Amino acid sequence: MHPTLQPGDGLVAVRAGRPKTGQLRVFPDPRHSRRFLVKRVGGVRRTETGVSFEALSDNPDAPGVTDSRTFGWVPAAGSYRVLVRVPGAGN
Repeated sequence: MHPTLQPGDGLVAVRAGRPKTGQLRVFPDPRHSRRFLVKRVGGVRRTETGVSFEALSDNPDAPGVTDSRTFGWVPAAGSYRVLVRVPGAGN
């Protein structure tokens, strides 16, 4: 699968709703809280502590890729739903 986002793309994201399979979500990297990741929701589950989601890379074979296969499921609290991709906005 080709990546949905390219270097330099901009995003419009809002803290809204529960994650749904297939959505793009922005969230703090569980290993480096000052860095944010953008991943596709692979699955959603509810536990007694809240809702969490599986964060999957669109290109899992890319060098240096990191996603839920590395750091586990992500709490939905503190994540943002990507609404719009703006191609090349960061260039």
